Amino acid sequence: MTKILVIDTATEACSVALKTGTELYEDYQLAPRQHGELVLPMVDNLLKQANLKLENLDAIGFGRGPGAFTGLRICVSIVQGLAFGANLPVVGISSLQALAQQAYNLFAYDKVLAAIDARMNEIYWGQYELDNGLMRLVGEEQVLQPQDVTLSAADMSKDMSFYATGSGWKTYSLQLTEALNCTLNIEQEVSFPRASVILPIAEAEFKAGNAVAAELAQPVYLRNNVAKKKVEQGK
Repeated sequence: MTKILVIDTATEACSVALKTGTELYEDYQLAPRQHGELVLPMVDNLLKQANLKLENLDAIGFGRGPGAFTGLRICVSIVQGLAFGANLPVVGISSLQALAQQAYNLFAYDKVLAAIDARMNEIYWGQYELDNGLMRLVGEEQVLQPQDVTLSAADMSKDMSFYATGSGWKTYSLQLTEALNCTLNIEQEVSFPRASVILPIAEAEFKAGNAVAAELAQPVYLRNNVAKKKVEQGK
């Protein structure tokens, strides 16, 4: 029986979930700029509900981004502190993958285009397809302007139907729709990832041996990757 705690503060939502075998506990609040105040009491509350201590867990999962810089820093620092103190491994899961998984869980779409509003007229973007019950990335996650999005080369020549999800679709629906030559099912009910959706992905990664030590937990900003590529290209 795997017991995993998941924390996600990568977006406007502050979300914590705990799985103990077949039991699931969750706390989700849409609370921009309050993550630092809310997340630890939320963790304590779920552990009390499950009658567990941190040391009883097998691992801690977290939303590693992409997302808001401040939210990601808060999440990683809290996860590192909790995991280090309880001697637990950690598993980072993509925020875009979590959105895609959430879309599949709710609406059974097996092809998902996830977009998170990255501000500055940009989005965090990822294309996902179902693979053995979990959504898997096609290509790579990117940060780019909404009018520059494309599908994977294999899908560009096909008449494909995709589910569109995430806050990026709320902000840039027109630009994204114009940029893509495909059938889109835009459902704005799913705007932010939930820790409960990250749980099965984190559990699968943990069982596959992909957990790391607490000090190795890292956020994924994507903008850092873009800056690094530009520097390398300029050399």
